[in-house]
Amino acid sequence: MTHLTGTYECKSDSKGRILLPSGLKKQLSDVVSRGFILKRSVFQPCLELYPMAEWELMMEKINKLNRFVKKNNDFIRRFTAGVKQVDLDSSGRLLVSKDLLAFSGISKDIVFASAVNIIELWDKDKYEESIGDSDIDFSELAEQVMGNLNETDN
Repeated sequence: MTHLTGTYECKSDSKGRILLPSGLKKQLSDVVSRGFILKRSVFQPCLELYPMAEWELMMEKINKLNRFVKKNNDFIRRFTAGVKQVDLDSSGRLLVSKDLLAFSGISKDIVFASAVNIIELWDKDKYEESIGDSDIDFSELAEQVMGNLNETDN
């Protein structure tokens, strides 16, 4: 499993190409050759960039769902809506399709935000809104999510 760190700001060009920040490129050096999957986020107006190995792990989980259960089938369809396989070009750029740019509202200024094993791509203004959301008490959220974990838990 990949453990990515860092938040990086960059710009896209008029064709939707985005240069992968060097800090992320170094962290991903072992997996760049296999490519990535770019998809819509389930919960946020951003995109998610999965290294191919991480995507394959996710697909193993998804493939365990019974397709004869309607909610499973509906979930799979929505989860994979707009999914694109992307590779870095010779200049180290990702080409983001127009439909994914429209979904995320990404225009010129972009934030790459590590999210443990994937990378989120955000429009900079939406990212700042999301992390500055005053409706969420982060200390309370941290306690609810992480407060019951012990050092010995796996």
